[in-house]
Amino acid sequence: MKHLVLSLFLSCSLFLAQAQEIKEDFKPSTKNQPGQEYPQVNSQGYARFKIIAPAADSVRVSLGLGGQGGTKLMKAADGSWMGTTAGPMDEGFHYYHLNIDGGTFNDPGALNYYGSIRWESGIEIPAHDQDFYALKDVPHGHVEQVLFPSPSTQTSRRAFVYTPPGYYENPTKRYPVLYLQHGWGEDETAWSNQGHANLIMDNLIAEGKTQPFIIVMTYGMTNEVRMGGMRNFKIEPFQTVLINELIPYVDSKFRTIADQKSRAMGGLSMGAMETKTITLANPDVFSHYALLSGGTYSVDDVKANKDKIKLIFISTGSKERPDPVRAAVVALKEAGFNAVSYVSEGTAHEFQTWRRSLRELAPLLFK
Repeated sequence: MKHLVLSLFLSCSLFLAQAQEIKEDFKPSTKNQPGQEYPQVNSQGYARFKIIAPAADSVRVSLGLGGQGGTKLMKAADGSWMGTTAGPMDEGFHYYHLNIDGGTFNDPGALNYYGSIRWESGIEIPAHDQDFYALKDVPHGHVEQVLFPSPSTQTSRRAFVYTPPGYYENPTKRYPVLYLQHGWGEDETAWSNQGHANLIMDNLIAEGKTQPFIIVMTYGMTNEVRMGGMRNFKIEPFQTVLINELIPYVDSKFRTIADQKSRAMGGLSMGAMETKTITLANPDVFSHYALLSGGTYSVDDVKANKDKIKLIFISTGSKERPDPVRAAVVALKEAGFNAVSYVSEGTAHEFQTWRRSLRELAPLLFK
């Protein structure tokens, strides 16, 4: 019994010591508003917040660490509230917001990003492999907004188009196209702002790891769906927008190689669901398929169009469900498909998974 008590005491002491060993090397997050000191992150992945709200009675951060309700901040004598997450966070980008006396607010110290059907605050936990999406002294492409007519929705809709370095310098060259979709609750800004798709491409092209291609990112919703209501989402209206309106517009306004062999579709989460449904329904439009954290293709799904499919790429985070992804790709390979799986180590359903997935996908496209 004495040994058991001693063992428990030592285990608890070790746990408390480890919990208290937070390195005080905090620095402002790279997603902060200009000149703002908080929120901060340290080398271990902890996040620290400071909010000025002298009249508030309760302030929490919605990151979900530190128990139900998120990270509780403590009030200081000067009226500010401060707190540190109970544990380190996964590497990469995270959305969050503040709960102040029951109300939902964004952090005035952080930049805002569209996610969870609203503009949320963003924080970046430095990743050990962040160099692949770093802003470097390399030739850069352009990301431009386009407004394209959509008779089916009786409006003009928005897309962002990435053109690779050299696009405007060489007016005769044509490029293949990847149509890349965001996740549920996000919009067409996500892949550039949260995902750094343009920087990933610029760096890969500069290193000679991928051939240049165009990326088109548009809003994947045609009917607004509330939280928990994805069963009400109808793919057919968006499919009409993509196939009948956006693709012809892009082919007419940009120097694309306008054929099935030079056209890919991919997406994350809900965008993967859209990708699967639309690619299977339109085998003469796309030849390269990519599902990022959003299900798999079975051999039965694709066997009827085997000769038309050049690549099937399926990825996920290791904290999601990687086994079905690996198993699906093994089955596809055995059936003779060019199929590739990728598992992002140490990440879940989050942008670091999808940044890494794009890094792995791009060199495989249009070979």
